[in-house]
Amino acid sequence: MAPIVCIVGGSGSGKTTYLEGLIPELTSRGLKVGTIKHHGHDFEMDYPGKDSWRHKQAGSSIAMISSPSRLGLVMDVDHDHRPDQLAGFFKGMDIILCEGYKREDKPKVEIFRPDVHSRPFCTGDKNLIALVTDKEEVDTEVPRFTFSETRALADFLIERFQLGRDPVSDLGGKQE
Repeated sequence: MAPIVCIVGGSGSGKTTYLEGLIPELTSRGLKVGTIKHHGHDFEMDYPGKDSWRHKQAGSSIAMISSPSRLGLVMDVDHDHRPDQLAGFFKGMDIILCEGYKREDKPKVEIFRPDVHSRPFCTGDKNLIALVTDKEEVDTEVPRFTFSETRALADFLIERFQLGRDPVSDLGGKQE
């Protein structure tokens, strides 16, 4: 299974914007990246009037839209799913990046902007593996990256999780 890394931080800290830079850094190296956006409230993926929205409104428990280039799924659920429960939808991925899930027991990269929040959320969290901030004097024992260092964070994740490595070629071409 692909490693799951949660990109966390307070509302308005720039998680989505940072992911928009990190994802291309990883995919440009041939990695397949899956993403999960955690949302604490109900949402509509489709909008009123579209066929799949109309199917859901009519009572369908699962509505799927399929085209030659994309597949979309909206499904009723009875609880907030953890990343491990959703990982089965991400077959063939090298890494799964979650936006959110700051309370999850998964490796975390925190996005911290001191002008938005007074302190990082994950201070002392054993799962915090890196901090992204432009504030220089942040007391942390994990690697710190600035907002412009998406390439360096991609390098860090690739090394940490051994992404893109072929286990057979790592054994000298023989599998033991």
